[in-house]
Amino acid sequence: MSAQQVKLDSTANTPVLHSRGGGVGGEAPSSRQKLLDAALHVIRSKGYAATTVDDICAAAGVTKGSFFHHFKSKDDLALAAVAHWRAMTEGFFATAPYHQHADPLDRLLGYVDFRAAILTGEIPDYTCLLGTLVQETYGTHPHIRQACEVALSSHVAALSSDIEAAKKLYAPRAKWTAESVGTFMQSVLQGAFIFAKAQQTPEVAREAIDHLHRYLAMLFPRVLKGRGFSRAAPVTETRKGL
Repeated sequence: MSAQQVKLDSTANTPVLHSRGGGVGGEAPSSRQKLLDAALHVIRSKGYAATTVDDICAAAGVTKGSFFHHFKSKDDLALAAVAHWRAMTEGFFATAPYHQHADPLDRLLGYVDFRAAILTGEIPDYTCLLGTLVQETYGTHPHIRQACEVALSSHVAALSSDIEAAKKLYAPRAKWTAESVGTFMQSVLQGAFIFAKAQQTPEVAREAIDHLHRYLAMLFPRVLKGRGFSRAAPVTETRKGL
């Protein structure tokens, strides 16, 4: 399993992905583990085309011989990195605090708030491996594109259960599907990462996520019984400290 884990940043009290430098059960990470962790960072830093096997070996602290013992090529490593990323992020989001909410809409808005909270560190620390790979490989490496699409769709599916539950409570007559809203949410996030790279700051991504929060609050109008007005909390009330 991944050498990444969730921890709280002591200065900001925000959840981040953190490499603890160890393998399963506290053992030293294997050379394969080191290569996969290095691939996540280097590819997000330099892009897939610019990343070389030498770059990944240097970042992992292993030899080229070790690389080719585990992977046939850079493309083979990319496919394994996608699977590694998917396993790591699925565990990361599965243990996130927004799951504690009883109301599915609160869980959904909590997810959005969580995505804003983890925009910490350098750009490669918070941007998405899948989005980075798809942008570069969609026309040249169909096997990598397909692996990324499956991983992205899996995350949409994980969100869709809460979206569907919120729809039944607050928008039962809506014609849209839970999957379409989940895909829209991921589209906003991936686009936000592109602007963060272009402007070299996470602030533009935070603003986009703020708008996503507002949009979802309007999409699921929570009305107080007998009052006839929405009680969906404005973003300034639900996004403490952001």
